[in-house]
Order: sequence, then structure tokens, then C-alpha cells
Amino acid sequence: MAMETVEATTPELSLADTDINWDRLDKTRFHVIGAILFTVQSALIHPTAVVKTRMQVAGSGLSQMTGLSVFSRIVRTDGIPGIFRGFGTSAIGSLPGRVLALTSLEVSKDMTLKYTENMNMPEATRVGIANGVAGMISNLVSCLYFVPLDVICQRLMVQGLPGSTPCSGPFDVVRKVLAAEGFRGMYRGFGLTAITQSPASALWWGAYGAAQHIIWRSVGYKDDSEKKPSHVEMITVQATAGMTAGACSSIITTPIDTVKTRLQVIDDYGVGRPSVMKTAKTLLKEDGWRGFYRGFGPRFLNMSLYGTTMIVTYELIKRLSVKQA
Repeated sequence: MAMETVEATTPELSLADTDINWDRLDKTRFHVIGAILFTVQSALIHPTAVVKTRMQVAGSGLSQMTGLSVFSRIVRTDGIPGIFRGFGTSAIGSLPGRVLALTSLEVSKDMTLKYTENMNMPEATRVGIANGVAGMISNLVSCLYFVPLDVICQRLMVQGLPGSTPCSGPFDVVRKVLAAEGFRGMYRGFGLTAITQSPASALWWGAYGAAQHIIWRSVGYKDDSEKKPSHVEMITVQATAGMTAGACSSIITTPIDTVKTRLQVIDDYGVGRPSVMKTAKTLLKEDGWRGFYRGFGPRFLNMSLYGTTMIVTYELIKRLSVKQA
């Protein structure tokens, strides 16, 4: 009886549930559950984004401090609300963008898997390519929505720091940016983001898809095997693959993110409208090559935590959204 109870509380799943494709999903449930769970997940890691952003743009000594010291300073001066600056705007504003990103991700992955179905290549490679293509397309599509939101949120995060324009809220940010630069001001850093983050997204999703496939096979699970993973095993494998992909991505993309962040929040270096080259040269002059890795610690933590929590949340959303027979 005891054994039956244990088995009933640790159900096993088909290996097919580790990679649920678009046609198996109830789309309404997928987007509603996704909106709720991703908002909670974003709240957990938002403080690391605030710390990272302040370290990257500060001209008052914060860039030379450790992430933990900056975090403590924000809490001392602004309290708990200080480490959640910009979260309300980000959480609410992200909802339509998440629908756009998740839909484009799943549809493009499904199409790529079907297109490569008859190609002679290892399954891990095929899965990695499909995830990579989907990640790149999803990032390109979502950049159109998220770059303006990023500009707004990051300006709210750095209020009070040298070089930033005082703003009373998200609508005030939009008003002042449009007044100063017009519509293109809301898309500062768009080209840099799209050109650099899309390959990075492809790398992340490709690495995750291939890593998960390899891990499952290395521990003895196969599509046609009667052996099935438990919920705990599934979460462990997916979290490991996500954490690895996130950590690697942070190392590659931090210099670009530093330039992009400064470009989006600083209004004037005394030489006219900022550009990628002006921003990079200023950063290099201020702190040498190490300046491009300002905020690396919090960003590494942010992306590692994001990679782990995002993919576990994402895979849970998909399992909860499978169409009922």
C-alpha cells in the first residue's frame, strides 16, 4: 500500500512531454497561463536587472562596486521599492509582447522541425537547429515590441543617476523621449539589439534544445523506450540545460548589452546625439576593455537564473496547456 502511494504521488511522463510542439497546445490556455507564470518569474529576477543597469550607466562610482554592494545601497536609499523600479511597467507592458514572442517561437520551431524531418542528420543536431531558428525569429519579431519597452523601463531604473533625464513615470518617459528625438528615440539600440541578440537567442535556444536531447539520451531515455522520466527528473534536466545555455549566453552578450543600455538611457555626452560608436568609445575611455563587462556579475546571475526559471516555467506552461483528449 505504501509503495502504491509513493507511485501515485510521483507520476511518470512520456518522453514526448519534454518537447511539446505547437499543434498539441490549447492556444488560449497557453497564453493565459504563460502570462501569469512569466510575470511571477520576472518579479523574482527583476532586482538583478536593476542592479545590472545601474552598474552599467552610473557615473557616481557604482560601476566600480560589486553587485551585492550596489544592491545594498539601493535598498538603503530607496527601500524595497527601489529594487523593483520599472517592474510594473515591464510586467504589464510585456504581456502583449510575450504572446507575440511565444507564438512566433513555437510556430517557427514547428515549421523548421517539419522542414528538416527527412534530412539526414543526428536528431540532436536537428532539434538544436529547429530551436535555434525559432529563437532567432522570435527575437527579431519581439524586438519590434520590446525595444521601446526596454527604453522606458531602463530609464525608470536609473532615475537620479548622472546623465539620466528625470521622469515621473512611464508616460512621462515616452513624452520626453518623443519631444526630444521623435519616434526614433523609442527605438534607440534597436539595430544593435536585433543584429546581436538574435544570433545570441539562436545560440541559447539551440544549445538548450540540443543539450536537453543529449542529456535525456545519455541517461538512458529514448522516444521508443518504455522507461519514462518523473516530474523531478524532467525539471532537473530542463533546468540544467537552461542554466548552462543562460550562463554561456551572458559571457558572450554582456559587452553588447552594456553599450546598448548606456545608449538607451544617456541623453548627451556633450557631443550631440549618442551613437553606438560614441558610446563604445566613451566606455573604453572611462574604464578600458573591462568597462564592457560592467555589471557582469549581476547579468551572469540574472541570465543563469533566467535561463533556469524561464525554461522550467515555459515547459510547465506547455505541459499544462496540452489539448485534452
